[in-house]
Amino acid sequence: MEPADNRDPFRRPLFTARATHAVRLALVGLVLVTTTAGVSVYHYYHSPYWSRVGLAPDQPVLFSHRHHAGELRIDCRFCHTSVETSASAGMPSTQTCLTCHSQLFHDAPMLAPVMASAEKNRPLAWSRVNTLPDHVHFNHSIHVAKGIACASCHGEVADMALTAKARALSMRECIACHRDPAPQQVAAGDVFSAHPARPDAAARLRLPALHARPLTNCSTCHH
Repeated sequence: MEPADNRDPFRRPLFTARATHAVRLALVGLVLVTTTAGVSVYHYYHSPYWSRVGLAPDQPVLFSHRHHAGELRIDCRFCHTSVETSASAGMPSTQTCLTCHSQLFHDAPMLAPVMASAEKNRPLAWSRVNTLPDHVHFNHSIHVAKGIACASCHGEVADMALTAKARALSMRECIACHRDPAPQQVAAGDVFSAHPARPDAAARLRLPALHARPLTNCSTCHH
């Protein structure tokens, strides 16, 4: 072979060896950064930081469902008064709290926000544990009427000292339940139970009929 003549512009390399090496390193770095970013985004959107599952938001009062619903067995409907008749379950008013706490522990520092709310005639600003996008319509009363237990979506709140989100409540979860709602149905008396019992085959025949086809129509949840 004839030795390369570096003075010939047609036979010289277009880029120097150093430049080629730099480009290769840049391409490797780009692949690493893109892969790392993709993995990070994937894990973020599948973590509690995004879904908030398992995280309990701060509340104006240190309220324990484990004490009230679990130990004292106070019915869900005592505080969430509109859950059977409205799309919203309703949040307890100050007067609801004072039904008991005007006599019990009313001097406790923990209940100072409740007393201040009553004195100033300002409602307690409860923080929502479960939120849905504005374009999603959810009706509590329909689910209750069809025998869907509170624990199916909210988890076993009677065991929670601080109420945390139990499920992601994603569209995938809702569609899966709407396609096969029967496993989530319980007897009417167990809808508000802390630990609802799943009915056997004979009892399931007495439950309200659920037809999966209309439940999977887009207009069911997106009005």
